[in-house]
Amino acid sequence: MRISENVSLRSYNSFGIGGQARFFASFTSTDELKRLLENPPLPELPHMILGGGSNILFVHNFFEGILLKNEVKGIEVVREDDEYVYVKAGAGENWHRFVMDCIEHNRAGLENLSLIPGNVGASPMQNIGAYGVEIKDCFHELEAYHLKDHALVTFNNADCEFGYRESVFKRKYKGQFAIISVTYRLSKHPKFNTTYGAIEEELKHMGVHELSIKAISQAVINIRSSKLPNPAEIGNAGSFFKNPTVDAAKYAALKEAFPNIVAYPVANGDYKLAAGWMIEQCGWKGFREGDAGVHARQALVLVNYGNATGDEIYRLSQRVLDSVQEKFGVELEREVNIV
Repeated sequence: MRISENVSLRSYNSFGIGGQARFFASFTSTDELKRLLENPPLPELPHMILGGGSNILFVHNFFEGILLKNEVKGIEVVREDDEYVYVKAGAGENWHRFVMDCIEHNRAGLENLSLIPGNVGASPMQNIGAYGVEIKDCFHELEAYHLKDHALVTFNNADCEFGYRESVFKRKYKGQFAIISVTYRLSKHPKFNTTYGAIEEELKHMGVHELSIKAISQAVINIRSSKLPNPAEIGNAGSFFKNPTVDAAKYAALKEAFPNIVAYPVANGDYKLAAGWMIEQCGWKGFREGDAGVHARQALVLVNYGNATGDEIYRLSQRVLDSVQEKFGVELEREVNIV
């Protein structure tokens, strides 16, 4: 257990943003985490749990506290029945590698979530989703360590209060817990979900005649690779903004004013709008100022072309928010965590 001082943050976030943390340490178990939190003078300092760093924007040059990197690993089957396999994964496992492990063992449910960057621990925190599937659809439970009470607490699906890219860990319990492990309920008998986005078209392009979770996963990988920038090549955190939801009356007014608006119906008669389409209509797609920009193929993605600061990315995001509000009367919300 090593505690380092004045550590650069650039390699610990997918935006590749610089800055430093006063203290930095990693942990592989709850025991290590407890010892770190009790090590003077750390109990008196601000602390933050860091996973894969794929959904975070550091806007300050210096974090006056300790950054605790979650490296709890392990994948194991904890139980199974005729229908499902319950698989427990350490929060520090890479998400895509975990999905590939599930597919290799023919455990269905996560294939539509292939190639999402980040670690397992972020999946319930964000209720990550893509191509018609969200984590809540196959989530069973998680274990989280309370950073002050030093107790390991189990959360079931209802406890997490999942919403669109939301959970209790982003609101009510923000900064109070470190997620240690997540258990998923995966199916032995796949129910394929191919109707969202361009999956069916990509499957045809691939020449797939017999559906499988492996084929769907590869189709998703192909689509994501063609549309989204690789953080290893261009700093980014994936979709920077959430798709907003409006009621039927607001949607009708928008549809009249903007006949080509992209939206789809959701619960309670509401409509979810495509934030990327609105951002593109405001002229931001491909915009660049210095090293901060909006990706040329996907307007939802803000990028760091090299040496942009977190503050520059943040100020660009605010300009995007303001322009969408002015043009459409719709308030966008950032999906990325701002620190």
